[in-house]
Amino acid sequence: MSRIALAIIALTAIASSLPYAAAQQKTRDQKVREDRDRVTEAGFWIYNDLDSGFERARQTGKPLLVVLRCIPCEECVKLDDDLVDEDPVLRPLLEQFVCVRIVSTNGLDLSLFQFDTDQSFAVFMLNADRTIYGRFGTRSHRTEWIGDVSLKGLAEALNGALALHRRWPESRESLLAKTGPAPLFDHPENFPALRERYTGELDYSGQVARSCIHCHQIGDAVRDFYRSRSEPIPADIISPYPHPKSIGMILDPDQRSGLRDVTPGSPADRGGLKQGDRIESLNGQPLLSTADIQWVLNSIPATGGTLTAVVERDSRKLNLQILLQDGWKEADNIDWRVSAWGLSRMVLGGLRLEAVEPQQRGRNGIPESGMALRVRYVGQYNEHATAKRSGFQVDDVIIAFNNQNSTATESDVLRYGTTQLLPGKTIAVDVVRNGQKLTLQLPQQK
Repeated sequence: MSRIALAIIALTAIASSLPYAAAQQKTRDQKVREDRDRVTEAGFWIYNDLDSGFERARQTGKPLLVVLRCIPCEECVKLDDDLVDEDPVLRPLLEQFVCVRIVSTNGLDLSLFQFDTDQSFAVFMLNADRTIYGRFGTRSHRTEWIGDVSLKGLAEALNGALALHRRWPESRESLLAKTGPAPLFDHPENFPALRERYTGELDYSGQVARSCIHCHQIGDAVRDFYRSRSEPIPADIISPYPHPKSIGMILDPDQRSGLRDVTPGSPADRGGLKQGDRIESLNGQPLLSTADIQWVLNSIPATGGTLTAVVERDSRKLNLQILLQDGWKEADNIDWRVSAWGLSRMVLGGLRLEAVEPQQRGRNGIPESGMALRVRYVGQYNEHATAKRSGFQVDDVIIAFNNQNSTATESDVLRYGTTQLLPGKTIAVDVVRNGQKLTLQLPQQK
């Protein structure tokens, strides 16, 4: 069993042993303040102060390690507490970095720190001049991390960053593309959706948890920017940081970029990748983790492009090309993401959907082929209750959405609605309920 699995089991056991009343006593504000006190007292991590981190990196010549972790967050604690608690494998590596812990995105420089905002745990490894060596932190499920990240994989990423740092400045040219284009707004609190509610700093003297801009709120604000202007949301924003498995790369979480498997018939398979390959670089960028691969994939437009890969196989170096065709990002599942709740409000009025089981097709009015998505949840409050007010019920089966019956998954519906439909429009949705076909009207929302 992996170290991260053991860590999760241990944390679960500890949590289950606490009396229920005691577990309920701490507020979110208490958790934030206690976290600050604990970390600052230990003195190893620079707490929520990037400027001090960069200055110390310049003074010491060390690379910088920045961990973005929302506080309090019950999911990312599975990895981050192992870091803070001085894991014996990681500690010698961490001591070679200037380590900075960032617990909110208030005031964060979005021209530098660009990452998948549906993560609540993201790691950056940088030079003191702000050049990014690499990123770490990924997931493809709302709550499960096993299979995507591990402590061993983090150690591999740290070793890789240290190697790039030792080769500095010779390594700099290959790293330039790890910094992205200018963002819509330079800091999260400058987005229109966040401007009136937040400032560039946490309010430790007041309701500190409520003053925090969480990672996912940045992504929400980007999507709201387009939706509030009654514009389609670009496909590349709806499908950010595609997981490598969406193009057939099944990665080993204990390695930087080793392939545990390759999906037959996938773009990776057609491009010549094989099980056991180690991908050294993509589009000229050295890879330290799955997150680095996602960064490269994020830069390839939804309309398609080519990945150039340098691969080590049986002690040989191979140069391969992976062709990504128009619409390739649609293979990436987005319904696990926190952002899916906002998209559900916009497109589905608060519904959450799941595919009908194959054995139920052709029965009770459900077609044998085409769209068949069961309503598993109906929102109850505010704009998330729009579908409820429109007459939708749990266990309704949607068989057509705005006269479209080819959308096979909830992800497909969310993509279609946000990129093809505009707020203010009311669409027809055909459902099957108790064997009878009904047509309901569903408003599209901002």
